[in-house]
Amino acid sequence: MATLAHPVPLPRTLAVRHLGPNWYATVMGTAIVGNAGATLPLRVPGLRGACTAVWALSLLMLVALLAARALHWARHRDQARAHLLDPAVAPFYGCLAMALVSVGGGTLIVGRDVIGLEAAVAVDTALYAAGTAVALAVAVTIPYLMVVHHGGHEGPRGHGGEGASPVWLLPVVSPMVSAALGPLLVPHLPPGQWQRTLLLACYGMFGLSLLATLVMLPLVLGRLLSGGPLPLALTPTLFLVLGPLGQSTTAASTFADAAPGVAYGGGIAVLYGVPVMGFALLWLALAGAMVLSARRRGMGFAMTWWAFTFPVGTCVTGLEGLARHTGLAALRWLAVLLYAVLVAAWLVAASRTVRGLVSGALLAAPAEPSPGTARTR
Repeated sequence: MATLAHPVPLPRTLAVRHLGPNWYATVMGTAIVGNAGATLPLRVPGLRGACTAVWALSLLMLVALLAARALHWARHRDQARAHLLDPAVAPFYGCLAMALVSVGGGTLIVGRDVIGLEAAVAVDTALYAAGTAVALAVAVTIPYLMVVHHGGHEGPRGHGGEGASPVWLLPVVSPMVSAALGPLLVPHLPPGQWQRTLLLACYGMFGLSLLATLVMLPLVLGRLLSGGPLPLALTPTLFLVLGPLGQSTTAASTFADAAPGVAYGGGIAVLYGVPVMGFALLWLALAGAMVLSARRRGMGFAMTWWAFTFPVGTCVTGLEGLARHTGLAALRWLAVLLYAVLVAAWLVAASRTVRGLVSGALLAAPAEPSPGTARTR
C-alpha cells in the first residue's frame, strides 16, 4: 500500500492503473459513520441530518469507485489480474462486498428520509443482493487463491513467507456484514417463505463467517506472538480483528429484532454479545497500544489507516444492540464514546486521503524490484 512518499502528481491513466480494491475501505468507513450514528441510543439535534449527509457521500463514493474500478479492469486487465494473484492485495476484494452492503443498509436506515421508503427498499435490495453475492464469492475464491496461487515458500512479490496477517480476515468477514444488515429487509418482504428464507440465509452466513474467523484468528495471533510486531504500514490492520467481533454481535441483535416472536432471542443476543464485546474491548486496547508504539517508531499515513473506521463502527453498532436488549445506560454511553472515536478516526483518515489524492502520492506506482530480484507469478 502506497504511503505519502511520492508527492509528484500522476497522469490520470497511471493513477487509474494503480487503483486497487483496498480503496473500497474508504466507502465502508464512511458508510459506517452514518449507519452507526443514526442508531445511537440518544437524541442529538442535527445528528440524523448529518448521518444522512454522510450516507449520501458514501453513495457517491461507491458510484465513483465502481466506475473507476470498471475502467481499471477495462484498460488495465493485466494489473487487475495481478491484484488477484497478489496475497497482499487479493483479500481486499472483501471490501467491495462490505461497501455494497453497508451503503445499501444506510439507504434503508437514513437514505429513506431523502428518497422515500419505497425507493430505499429497492436500492437496498439491489445493493444487498450484489454485495452478498460478492461476499459469498470472495469467501470461497480468495482462500482458494491463497492456497493454490499464493502458497509456497515465495508468493507474488515475495509476500508468501511473511506469515498470517489480519488482512486475511477481510474475505471471510464480508458474509457477516450481509448477515447483520439482511434482517433490515425482512419486514419489507412478503410474509412467509420469503421472510423466513432471508432470515435463515442470514443465520447461515453468520455461521459461515464466524467459523471461518475462528480458523483464521489463531493464525493471526500466532503470527504476532512468534513473529513480533507487524511492519509499520500494516500495524493499523490489527483493528480489522474488531470487525468480525463487533459485526457478529450486531448480527445477533438484529436477528432478535427481526424475529421478536422467537423465545429468548434477545437473551441469546446478550449471552453471545457481552463476552464477545468484552474480548473486542480487550483487543481494542491491545491494538491501540501497538499502534501508538508504531507511531513512535515512525509509522506514517497509508491506506491501512482506514482500518481504524469500519471495525470500530461495528463495535459501536454491536454495543447499540446490547444496550437496546439490556437497557443498561453504561452500554449506551460506551457506544457513544466509541462513536466519538470512530468520527475522529474517520476525519483523520479522510483528510489524509484527500491530501494524498491531491498530491498524487496515494495512486503512485509501487516500487520496482531491483534488477536481480526474481518475481514469481
